Amino acid sequence: MGVNERRTVGTLLILVALFAPGFVLHSAPRFPGSFAGGMLGIASTLLFVVLLAYSLARRLPLLKRRVALGATLSFHVYAGAAGAVFGILHTGHKYQSPLGIALVVAMLTIVLSGFIGRYYLAHIGTDIGDQRQELGALRTRYDTIASTIAVAQQGGAISAAMARPSSVPIPALVAAIADQEYAIGRREALKRSLARWVVVHIVAALVLYPLLALHVWNGIYYGLRWLR
Repeated sequence: MGVNERRTVGTLLILVALFAPGFVLHSAPRFPGSFAGGMLGIASTLLFVVLLAYSLARRLPLLKRRVALGATLSFHVYAGAAGAVFGILHTGHKYQSPLGIALVVAMLTIVLSGFIGRYYLAHIGTDIGDQRQELGALRTRYDTIASTIAVAQQGGAISAAMARPSSVPIPALVAAIADQEYAIGRREALKRSLARWVVVHIVAALVLYPLLALHVWNGIYYGLRWLR
């Protein structure tokens, strides 16, 4: 994920995080059925339907050869984040029906799990790589100092200053190495636990689309109030 993409998606996710709990301060029960609310709902629905293009491009050999998966994935991320923003706005913070609540939860789960897989896990992987490089540098320094002391001791040329523990930074190096190994272990454990994001992402999608179809059918069946 590039810097611009990360900033754009991050901004959209911040909007989702701010809008989702808005029912505490605001509620507009008639807004979802209004013209503006209906347009937001249609836009959100279309964006979530378009999300399927990436899944099809990945799994169908004919499309996989003709479509740039990187660009399709970027559009997938943008469309998901924007669709969530439009979806939350469409609700008017009217979280009353079980169908609507389940739809919002599934939508937020898809967006959050997608963000974890697209950005957060990659960020953790980069951090682990940097920490491993730093750990390697610490171990190299430790081995160099330990070898120097061992050679000096074997030759009987170690000075009184070097013999003093306070003048040899080995304890500090050992502590730094231990801290770095612990930090790497914690991050790797977190990465392993979040590696199941794709399962959560797919399950949430399997829940979302039937609920979305039912929601659209309800809207058509009970009448589009803003068309009257």
